[in-house]
Order: sequence, then C-alpha cells, then structure tokens
Amino acid sequence: MTQLLRLEEAAKILNVTYFRACELVRRDILPAVKLGRQVRIDPGRLQHFIENGGKSLPGGWRRKVEAEAP
Repeated sequence: MTQLLRLEEAAKILNVTYFRACELVRRDILPAVKLGRQVRIDPGRLQHFIENGGKSLPGGWRRKVEAEAP
C-alpha cells in the first residue's frame, strides 16, 4: 500500500508555498485525496501530474489589477 503525502510535503516537492498548494487542490488542479478536512496526495499521481506538465489555472496566474484612483 502506498503512503500518501501531506500537503506540506507535496508543496515542497513542487517548490510552491503551502497556500498555493491549497489553492491548487481547491480548484481541482492538483490531484488530492480528501479525508474530511485533511488533504493527502498520492505520490504516484503527483509524479504523473509533474511528468505531464501539470495543469494551469483558468486565466493564468495573473491577478486582476484595479485601476488606482488619481
């Protein structure tokens, strides 16, 4: 049986912050197993995700910049 990774461990492998990894899971971009409030990552699925180039957020990573008032 495969031991699942904690989200912190997966974030470290992906070289992203914990909060970015949470966002990727929330948007169903990063494959995850949800155990109630806990999130685990299957190492095999994570490797497959990485090898296939991952998945991007709709609209890219850019934030909407509001026009500043003069």
